[in-house]
Order: sequence, then C-alpha cells, then structure tokens
Amino acid sequence: MKLGIKILSAILALYIFVFFAVKFGWTNVRGVVDKQLAQVSALELVTPAWAESEEWQTLKLAILKDKAVLEKVASETDLPARLIVAAIVPEQLRLFHDEREIFKQVFLPLKILGNQTQFSWGVAGLKPETAEKIEQNLLDQTSVFYPGAKYRDLLNLQTTDTDQNSARFARITDEQDRYFSYLYTALYLRQVMSQWEKAGFDISQKPEILATLFNIGFQNSVPKANPQAGGSEIEIAGQKYSFGRLAYEFYYSRELETEFVRN
Repeated sequence: MKLGIKILSAILALYIFVFFAVKFGWTNVRGVVDKQLAQVSALELVTPAWAESEEWQTLKLAILKDKAVLEKVASETDLPARLIVAAIVPEQLRLFHDEREIFKQVFLPLKILGNQTQFSWGVAGLKPETAEKIEQNLLDQTSVFYPGAKYRDLLNLQTTDTDQNSARFARITDEQDRYFSYLYTALYLRQVMSQWEKAGFDISQKPEILATLFNIGFQNSVPKANPQAGGSEIEIAGQKYSFGRLAYEFYYSRELETEFVRN
C-alpha cells in the first residue's frame, strides 16, 4: 500500500512539474547538428557509455516486455523493429535522466517505460498535432508524406469528429497496450522515408537521420543529398548527445542485437 501511494504521488509530481516546465519554457531544449557523429568508432558502439547506466538497464528490460507488439508493428509498417526502437530510446533516456526522482521511485523498481500524457503523448513523446498529421498523411494521396494505399487503414479512428481527440489520446497513452504508441512512431518513420524517396534520397538505412526527423517534426523534414544528424541535445551522466546520435549508437551497438536484429 505504501509503495502504491508513493508511486501515485511521484506520478502526480511529474505531471505538475511538466505543466510548469512547458508553461515557463524549461523544456525548450536547444537543437544541435551533430558534427561529431562521423567520428564515433566501431569500438565505442560495442559498449557505448550510456549502456552502462542503470537507466539503460531499466529501459532495456522494459522494451523487451513489448517485443511481440513491436514485431507486430514492424510487420505492418514494413520496418525493422530495431529501427522503431531506435527512435524511442533517446526519448526514454532523456525522460529517465531528466526526471531522476520519478525514475528512482517508479521506472526503476517497476521496470516500465515512461508514458507521457500531458503535452507530449506515449512512450515516444508524440505531439498531438504530429499524431493527427500522421493520420492525415495516410489518407491524403497528394501529400508528399503519403506512404501508399497499403497503410491507409492502419489508424482508422472510427469515431465522430468530436470524439477524435480523446480517442487519439486514449490509444497513444494506453498503459496496458502500447501498440498504437509504437504504430504512430513507425508510421511517422515510414512517411518521412516516403517523402525522401520521392525526392530521390534513400534514408531507410540511416537511423540517425530518421530519428532526427522524428525529433524535429514534419515541418523540418527537407530532403537533401547530405543530411546531418542532430535534434534535441540530451545530457547523460555528464556527456551530451544529440537525439540522432543516441539512435545511431543504439542501432549499431550490440545492445538487444539478438532480440531486435538489424537489416
């Protein structure tokens, strides 16, 4: 009973902190272009520094609980499950390190993912307007992000207009089933891949670019010949990483490499 009260108190404290953090701009993280990524050696990727942290050990176990649903989403969106996980790892590591007390009291003992329910939603921190845009891109054949008819019906809400916002929120933030949280994430990746492919650029093998685009949003996805990784700057144990670099380091590391294989 005491543990349950502590957990509820911790979650309430997190919600209050997030409200004021956004209100006063504390969460406005400076975006960066990661010019050092090309210098990351293969040796570093075998045992990246963040992989030794208790945050990663907790996150790893939490992700493994969702292996089956991640593989289902991967199959439906024609993406490697590891690529989907790579877009989620930086957001979860950021949350675990930024919210130290909540991590210690909730995420660490329960081995669960951080599920955001305020200004960003779900385990990937999707903005509500981004989630809505993902749905629209599945239906709008004139959109540069339109991925094809194969994916058209994956996100049908089947509700009235007045119910869509609440239905969207409920499906992405569902604590018991993270299928839709992963599906929206995967479809975002599929849609920007389609946009870049139409422009003549293949980024399907560039997890650092896909994760960067996931972090900075549709409006900043501009196809080009030599894209650079970057995005929000995240500090872990005194070392600063870009969102894209964390995704890259996870994807090419040996962490969870047998459970979620690379292409």
